[in-house]
Amino acid sequence: MKIQDVRTVAKEKGIKSARMGKADLIRAIQRSEGNFDCYGSASASYCDQAACIWRDDCMIESELSRPD
Repeated sequence: MKIQDVRTVAKEKGIKSARMGKADLIRAIQRSEGNFDCYGSASASYCDQAACIWRDDCMIESELSRPD
């Protein structure tokens, strides 16, 4: 999902998105929904949150931030 789409979701939830990066903004949205703020933290490329709308982007982010 593109950052502008994420900002739209944040705005709908009443979250101010100024100066927030994509990952931090998604985590703020997750917290506002009462979910774990786990975006980008999947270890060993595993996530049990199959219904999460952020899952595809999250798995990519997790791979990029994982040490080699």
